[in-house]
Amino acid sequence: MQQLKQYWVAEALERDLGDPGNPDNMMSWKQVIDLDEREAFPHEIIEWLYNWKLSHYYVPEWVGGEFTSFEEFVSIVRVLCRRDQTAGIAFTTLFWSFLCWMAGTEQQKQKLASFIKDQNGAMCLAYSERAHGSDLIAGDLTATKVPGGYLLNGEKWPINRATISGVSFVIAKTDASAGSRGLSLFMVEKARLDPATYYNLPKTLTHGVRGSDISGIGFKDCFVPDDMLLGKEGAGLELALKGFQVTRPLCAAFSHGAADTALRTTLKFAMGRELYGKTVFDIPQPKKTLVDAFLDILICDCETIGVARGFHVVPEQFSVWGAVVKYQVTVALEKMIQDVSVVLGSRFYMREEHDFGIFQKQLRDNAIISMFDGSSIVNLHALILQMRSLAKHRAKRNDKIMEALQSRLEVNFSLDKPVPRYAPEKMDLFSRGADDSLQGLEIAIAQLHDLKDQSDVDAEVLDQIITFASSALEELNAQDEYLVTSAFEFGHDQSPELFELAKKYCALHAVASCLHMWIYNRKNLGEFFAKGEWLVLSLHRLLRSFRPWQNLTISPVYDENVAQELVKLYNEDKMFSIVPFQLAKTETQKDQTNAASELQLQA
Repeated sequence: MQQLKQYWVAEALERDLGDPGNPDNMMSWKQVIDLDEREAFPHEIIEWLYNWKLSHYYVPEWVGGEFTSFEEFVSIVRVLCRRDQTAGIAFTTLFWSFLCWMAGTEQQKQKLASFIKDQNGAMCLAYSERAHGSDLIAGDLTATKVPGGYLLNGEKWPINRATISGVSFVIAKTDASAGSRGLSLFMVEKARLDPATYYNLPKTLTHGVRGSDISGIGFKDCFVPDDMLLGKEGAGLELALKGFQVTRPLCAAFSHGAADTALRTTLKFAMGRELYGKTVFDIPQPKKTLVDAFLDILICDCETIGVARGFHVVPEQFSVWGAVVKYQVTVALEKMIQDVSVVLGSRFYMREEHDFGIFQKQLRDNAIISMFDGSSIVNLHALILQMRSLAKHRAKRNDKIMEALQSRLEVNFSLDKPVPRYAPEKMDLFSRGADDSLQGLEIAIAQLHDLKDQSDVDAEVLDQIITFASSALEELNAQDEYLVTSAFEFGHDQSPELFELAKKYCALHAVASCLHMWIYNRKNLGEFFAKGEWLVLSLHRLLRSFRPWQNLTISPVYDENVAQELVKLYNEDKMFSIVPFQLAKTETQKDQTNAASELQLQA
């Protein structure tokens, strides 16, 4: 398998953090569980990460940082969140800095970059309000223009890191009569405020991420100077929505980290626990549950890595891609963790018994991810508003459009190809009907047929992949026809049936992402990936909910081979992923490796 340099930083962070099962290591499972029991903020962990200079990877190269690609960034966040989502999420509030990288002046960008890198600065997002939730336009916090700046009045709640952060991105109403154009965004620096004019709200007790600083902030005639306004007055909602296009799909990385640990610790239990004269893993039903969980991770990997690269290739399409991945991946992995809990039995509910109780913590913590930066319903609604446009756009394609589309797909999904520099100025509120991944489904099917002449592709596997891909295209065509001819509401009155169609669109998008990822990476992601049996099982898993009548016979050998790969990655301490990069070796494995090295030296 080819070594991909975009995963080197994640591997280096892994090595330095060490085995999370060793209680003495930083960010160990015992440490994070102890903090969780005390509902204590992970100050020591956060300080260690700053000293490691991880914050530099949240600052783009073009403003003096180390951030180069979203694919690299996703791998880093997975490393953090496989240990602890509380600390991983808390540290990654730094990524709200992208609001400044997108819309700030050069002076604002340089100042924020220095705040992050040189002062270990943290930030938060102050959008929602107790009475209005995700309805940002209805917010009551106001910013009244006065000479030299604005007076802020009102409260924002709940906010992650509201109390601890030194910078708050605050959306405020600057013109009550202007509707969506009446909101503005401020990059508020607490150190420059009169302490008597703002206050922090008490910590909110939560089901998961118990140590997080979930609180709020309030303002009372709080003066903020003009240079804290981000972008133009009245552009706040547009900036907020574009910011969500960045952060929503990146939430998938939080879920991937938790899913890896949930599966890894459950597999450890299943392989070591004996019942009825055999290990739990040797019993067909638990084994199938764990194999399906692994498939869910691989499916979500194709989506998450594809979207991470897509930021650089098609940023103008992220009103669609962001909503799709935020819904599909976070919901699928949340369900996956719940599914594997059955294999642990009562131990999933215990707070100490198995691996310090990390499973129950990950289960609780991960439950919030699908709610972050807009709930599942909010993201499906954002997709619904564009589905008719997407259907009409597909109907208008021609040879020139398809040729350009294929070129973009190759860059987007070929993991050995460099991606262009991210261009946030190309982001748009609407994709204008474009969705390369799903609209490239016909191209993928044609490419699959071309593989029939390749000697390194198993004919049976390929035929099954083509069958499932063709089924997905049929479903997409039928959905497009329905959308183009049906009545449609553009407000908040969409029917439940439209939400079901949006869920189906997300599943079809996952099908397309898996196909593109396999087609463009058969030669560089190893034998297991190239063989494609996992892809057959994954496509069946995605399509079976709305094509239950398609009973394609799939060899049980495929499941067994996937199970063997799962165990192999576990034994080698590799990430459960289509890109199984090296994790920190477990202590027992290190001892075995050292013993083997000593024997070799003696020989």
